[in-house]
Amino acid sequence: MRRSIGMSRVFQAGVCLIASLLTSACDRGNEKLQTEGTDTDRPHRIVSLDLCADQFALKFVSPERILAVSPDAAKDFSYMREAAAGVPVVRPVAEDVLILKPDLVVRAYGGGPNAKAHFESLGIPVIEVGWANDIDSVLENIERIATHLGAPEEGRRVVDETRERLDMFATKGSGREALYMTPAGVTTGPGSLVHEMLVAAGLQNFQEQPGWNPIPLERLAYEQPDLVAAAFFETLTNHPDAWSASRHPVARAQLAEPDTVPIQGAWTACGGWFILDAIEALVDGAPL
Repeated sequence: MRRSIGMSRVFQAGVCLIASLLTSACDRGNEKLQTEGTDTDRPHRIVSLDLCADQFALKFVSPERILAVSPDAAKDFSYMREAAAGVPVVRPVAEDVLILKPDLVVRAYGGGPNAKAHFESLGIPVIEVGWANDIDSVLENIERIATHLGAPEEGRRVVDETRERLDMFATKGSGREALYMTPAGVTTGPGSLVHEMLVAAGLQNFQEQPGWNPIPLERLAYEQPDLVAAAFFETLTNHPDAWSASRHPVARAQLAEPDTVPIQGAWTACGGWFILDAIEALVDGAPL
């Protein structure tokens, strides 16, 4: 009887020891989850449907969490083209996206106007980049989208760096007049993000008419801006054709002037932190 009781006590002690070890392990696991935050809440199967969405996905998401980006992600006019190398590509077609089984879709315009409603009706969350007509809206977009992508700290860091660069540019403005030109023969005045970029560079916009309009050839025949911001001309991706106003001798004479600042299409194709590169080029190209 004594032997039986002794063995029972040994068994009980062993059970208690195992239970204690398991409890300790569980506690450590819970502590790890608390310190790591909500990694399991972050999307891990992300699909990006267009060029603008690609920039944010490639900036704020690690490659292993991206299922696919758009066919434009690695092209010359994509700012994040180097990060797109090796990332699978998908067309912005519902069937092609659904077969990937994403847990988040990011888009600006990809998939058409009904894409958001369609994917959400199937239980797939959609984050839309949103249109930005001013720099504050760009910064709000950066922080909002980075948060949805699971990188709020990185989003805030990018916004803070952008504001610091903007403050630095504000002290270097020359007040000169600048005309924004594209191969498609259009320019833009007040009410556009490009206009706000010119202002941020300390410049005055030569184009006074609001919105997007043809290059003012008649005015250019008599008046000339101090400098020209020539965008997309390095790749000619902005739909040039034989009827483009940029082919007119008056416009071509402006592009031949030494005070022409090349603006890469990747800097202005979408509203993001990369517009600061365009603003900096304008500041450097318009000295006092």
